[in-house]
Amino acid sequence: MQVRNSLFTFFLISALTICAAPIPQAPSIAAKGYVLIDASTGKVLSEFNGDELLPPASLTKIMTSYVAAVEIREGRINLADQVPISVKAWRTPGSKTFVREGTSVSLSDLLRGVIIQSGNDASVAVAEYIAGSEEAFAGMMNQHAEDIGMTRTDFRNSTGLPDREHLTTARDLVTLVRSLISEFPDHYKIYSEREFTYGGIRQNNRNRLLWRDKTVDGVKTGMTKDAGFCLVASAMREGMRLVSVVMGATDDETRMRETQKLFQWGFRYFETQTLFEPNISLQKTRIYYGEKEELELGIEEKLILTFPRGSYEDLESEIDFPSIIEAPIQIGQKIGELRVNLDGRELASVPLIARSAVLEAGFFSRASDAIELFFSDLGE
Repeated sequence: MQVRNSLFTFFLISALTICAAPIPQAPSIAAKGYVLIDASTGKVLSEFNGDELLPPASLTKIMTSYVAAVEIREGRINLADQVPISVKAWRTPGSKTFVREGTSVSLSDLLRGVIIQSGNDASVAVAEYIAGSEEAFAGMMNQHAEDIGMTRTDFRNSTGLPDREHLTTARDLVTLVRSLISEFPDHYKIYSEREFTYGGIRQNNRNRLLWRDKTVDGVKTGMTKDAGFCLVASAMREGMRLVSVVMGATDDETRMRETQKLFQWGFRYFETQTLFEPNISLQKTRIYYGEKEELELGIEEKLILTFPRGSYEDLESEIDFPSIIEAPIQIGQKIGELRVNLDGRELASVPLIARSAVLEAGFFSRASDAIELFFSDLGE
């Protein structure tokens, strides 16, 4: 007998009749483009021109450090490596770590030069050490960008120095930062360091929000004439992490102020919680023609959602699966869907899977189940 298409619905969280207060409109932001997201879920809380191609200036160096972190993880380079400084790196204009041509500098120091001091010379040195040339390194940057879902970015150098084709978007940059934080938490900690001294020259981290807001632990500033003043920032409050990208502001104070406005609004009016864990049974149901008579259903990964603050009790979750399930069933096999709704809007939908395998039973057990299903079809 074939599995029927009818669905069984089970409500896990009952909705209350009183809804949460409406969320006020996001603040107006003085920038060419911006995006605010929750880092855990990727939910976009507010955006303007999020997909517009814009020059990233030194925000580029986030990808430079990301590529280096990947190479370290894969064992191809090491933080203790001594990196030779080329004439090209030494002569690179703009912000500097003040490395000298003909010397060697540890990769650890160079990465702090890239991240904290925004040193263009350090960025070129890292690029040349990893890929042989800055041009080849830019190719690696673009490959990694594609791999993590940066769909509109084109990197042409490791520094962010002006190039007409060196462009990205605010949305792509939050995608990069989410990957950086989740894949390389130890590497990301460098972004919170407030100063770095190399060659007797101490320079402060150019992200002045690290002093202004104790919940901010990164990420990076950038500025050129074409790009304007840019700031990617991340803050963690009560276990919730937000990431913002502000591009094309008029000055340093504006990019900080507008970023703070986004954080204040986002943390005040949204919350993120884990609703369901993967290692628990969400529902037990009858299974036919199997060595077992009961099948446990669950989800493969934890379900984390971002939703309006104060509306947790209004969330309505439902499980849909066929009313008749037949063996054999493999562990992890998709059986149905778990959906979470708020005020009639679907917030999430994830596969409902079998938590264990069920083998097909012997002839007599299957015959018994067939008779049971036959009479259940007849009804009363």
